[in-house]
Amino acid sequence: MSSLESTSSWSLWLRQIGAVMRLELKKNFFGKRSVLVYLLALMPVVLLTCLALVMPATSTFTNLSRIFAWIYGGLILRTVIFFGCAWIFMNLFRGDLVDRSLHYYFLSALRREVLVVGKYLSGLVTAIVLFVATTVASMMLLYFPHFSSESARFFLDGAGFSQLMAYIGITILACVGYGALFLVVGLFFRNPIIPALILYGWEAINFLLPPLLKKISVIHYLNSLMPVPAPDSTPFAVVAEPTPAWIAIPGLLIMTALVMIIASSRIRRMEINYGSD
Repeated sequence: MSSLESTSSWSLWLRQIGAVMRLELKKNFFGKRSVLVYLLALMPVVLLTCLALVMPATSTFTNLSRIFAWIYGGLILRTVIFFGCAWIFMNLFRGDLVDRSLHYYFLSALRREVLVVGKYLSGLVTAIVLFVATTVASMMLLYFPHFSSESARFFLDGAGFSQLMAYIGITILACVGYGALFLVVGLFFRNPIIPALILYGWEAINFLLPPLLKKISVIHYLNSLMPVPAPDSTPFAVVAEPTPAWIAIPGLLIMTALVMIIASSRIRRMEINYGSD
């Protein structure tokens, strides 16, 4: 293949990826399956809004960083983002199988690897938009209702803005890593709920695992990037050194790339049988 043909092919693939993304983004944001994702994304926002309205300030301002670390690590990261990504990315292909519409993609002049990338990027944009908004709104709702002047100084002149950007970065990495894993789960398993629950169980018991096994998870690397360590919720937790950011971030990205290669290999050999779903 000449350089001109190679350039033309890449240009075509990029246009096709963009077209798939536009189609899938409409389904992700406005389809019938998007309701559950919106409910998950709103859960911590509604909870913190209710707490701000009905409860007086029960903590000092200096404790809010640790409180948000606990809320983010326990509720937003382990529950909202995990199950939100599971629902978004597992339905990228399973949803089309259930709706009996995947064959339209397979019959078009479109490389299946391009289809995988386009669908993954559409899910990634959806997850990032929703869960970054959840993260930012939750942090603001914790700080500002009862400590508005202190919070303004904290975010404008103190460590607040850098902490917020760190949480946003962790949210994006979580969407990248979990999204790739759940995309593959949706491709390989007819009933993806069971493997998703197994993966959730593995991530949930990460704090009990020995240091070596901790590294075989996404949550370990995400926790290593937390700007404020979340307080231990149990005395049985096994302490392990956090992985440095210069290892954690490339490690998650490499894992994602490998998983996407597996997904591309699977989609090339995939045959549609609507009667078995």
